[in-house]
Amino acid sequence: MHHKAIKAAVISSFIFITLSAFGQILDPVDWKFSQEKTGDNEYTLTFTASIENRWHLYSQHLPEGGPIPTSFYFEESEQYQLIGEVDEVSEVEEKYDASFSMDLKMFSTEAVFKQKILLVSPGNVSLSGSVEYMSCDDERCLPPTDEEFSFNLASATVESPQTSGIQQAETGLGTETEGRDGTITEKTGSFSAEAGAFSAKGAESENSSLLLFFLIAFVAGLAGILTPCVFPMIPMTVSFFMQGSENRGKAIIKGLIFGISIIAIYTSIGVIVSISSAGAEMTNSLSTHWLPNLIFFILFLAFAASFLGMFELVLPSKWVNSADKQADKGGYLASFFMAFTLVLVSFSCTGPIVGALLVEAAGGLALKPILGMFGFGLAFALPFTLFAIFPSWLKGLPKSGGWLNSIKVVLGFIVLAFGMKFLSTIDQTYHLDLMSREVFLSIWIVIFTMLGFYLLGKIKFAHDSDLPNISVPRLTLAIASFSFVVYMIPGLFGANLNSISALIPPKSSQEFDISSAGGSASFAGEENISKAGDAFTSAIYSDILHLPYGLNGFFEYEEGMDYARKNNMPVLLDFKGHACSNCKEMEGKVWSDPGVLKRLREDYLIIALYTDDRTKLPEEEWFTSEFDGKVKKTLGKKNMDLQISRYNTNTQPFYVLVDPEGNPLAEPRGHNLDINAFASWLDSGIENFSK
Repeated sequence: MHHKAIKAAVISSFIFITLSAFGQILDPVDWKFSQEKTGDNEYTLTFTASIENRWHLYSQHLPEGGPIPTSFYFEESEQYQLIGEVDEVSEVEEKYDASFSMDLKMFSTEAVFKQKILLVSPGNVSLSGSVEYMSCDDERCLPPTDEEFSFNLASATVESPQTSGIQQAETGLGTETEGRDGTITEKTGSFSAEAGAFSAKGAESENSSLLLFFLIAFVAGLAGILTPCVFPMIPMTVSFFMQGSENRGKAIIKGLIFGISIIAIYTSIGVIVSISSAGAEMTNSLSTHWLPNLIFFILFLAFAASFLGMFELVLPSKWVNSADKQADKGGYLASFFMAFTLVLVSFSCTGPIVGALLVEAAGGLALKPILGMFGFGLAFALPFTLFAIFPSWLKGLPKSGGWLNSIKVVLGFIVLAFGMKFLSTIDQTYHLDLMSREVFLSIWIVIFTMLGFYLLGKIKFAHDSDLPNISVPRLTLAIASFSFVVYMIPGLFGANLNSISALIPPKSSQEFDISSAGGSASFAGEENISKAGDAFTSAIYSDILHLPYGLNGFFEYEEGMDYARKNNMPVLLDFKGHACSNCKEMEGKVWSDPGVLKRLREDYLIIALYTDDRTKLPEEEWFTSEFDGKVKKTLGKKNMDLQISRYNTNTQPFYVLVDPEGNPLAEPRGHNLDINAFASWLDSGIENFSK
């Protein structure tokens, strides 16, 4: 992000997050289509793109390694012929594009393209196709977009649908297009396959993931209020707004400024983290490299120790005193400094929660830390603001007591459990084989068993009060904790544990699986080599990488595609990651379905492409990426480069059905837990392959 954007975010983080949250629906280019009859059997089609201020649309003629060029595709028909190529009528600019670090041809404000058509068949002639384009501004680029068009050259009516069901891929003979009905037709011309795979379903999955994280952060903000450092401050803070106020309106305004200030302060923290972790390469490193994962694990241990009462995380006292002095000066500005003081004073309790959220968000989308801190700040500010506006509500608040520290301790157990995920990531990514699925589950079983005993009063920490009796809420939580333990125990022997599959190591890391004892080919995986003999067992990287449920496949793209060509098999490209929670959830909840598993085993050759694997490639296989110009030296970086350069996305899981030549058989899919939809998608790929 440029310096200008950084400055704007710091000045007004609240506005920034509001705008960013709607970034998924940006549509800066508006297409209009028209036609003109220029002869007895000749038409000129005009494609006009209106471009919003500060945005630009790229030319058809761009160098390799740059953005997606604007491209036009016409459905083949015996009713007409194209005369020449699409002409760029508008004046094209050529200037340096910082996003791609090269000089590029582009259009601003408006772009006009024309194509001449010769009719070779009498009567009404229908012509349809699509224009593919990519638009950027000075700070960001939107994914490639398709806009469909259709012309009736007899009646001069034009249609411009807003959505596209066209999926394209690069072949040596031409371009194939998949329509919404699943049929595939060939179109002449070639284009870069990296443009065709940005899926609307993938965007929905990302939106769903962001919404879930926002809700988690919001709940975490509410939990932060119910801690010993924060809850007792509510009455004191509200009294600050009531004292010296000449009228109720002034107190309400001060309360609103106070609440908005809290939101802005926490959101600013998210902005800083988002800026520092932006970029696919940085995101991948934060998610999988041993050093940040080890640091995150140590941080989670420290946070858990703090919650359990071992020590307190305290900011320098002079920071708190300075902010407090500014708050004492009064006026509306004092509301901001009062908010700042609250944030500083409550750090010993909220710091671990905020830190845990930021660590979890740092390896995700650039918007994730911002959205998380906005959700946390919103929940944290809400009660203070409401009580400032309605002070009579204070009478209904429960009194402070030992229950506040109990909430803090419960959070400590939860943070400790989730910290184990970072150790598991290191183990899987570097194939250390130290933390199998059983070991991980054993640690969780112990942690949540201890949590249950704590809730029953059988374990006591330094700052806990005496517990003469068990309240109904504590009993309910204890039952929930012990029930969770009972649920996890079968996982030690190979049970799927679908509901937590995204949080625990994959089943392929299971050392003892009782489900394989009965010789079931569905899960044992050792007898099920029906199509390839020893080809799968001797596949490259098969000694360190494995597919779930005894499925067979390859882990290197070229080797897998070569086998598919020799045996004429459809292929499922499975872009996944060791640290990808959504990948584990898909395999645990969707792939485990008997119907889906049968299709995967019998109908497809699976090529699992781990994008975060740290296995070093042989030096002769190192290559310089055309996408970012960097040398790729590991298996994960090679697979990530393949996914980005060919399909223009770096999200996982990402599933692509292709034929042995790499041509698409269906629209790619991302994280979607609809089992029937996934099975139907696999069926459509087989149907198109048979055609």
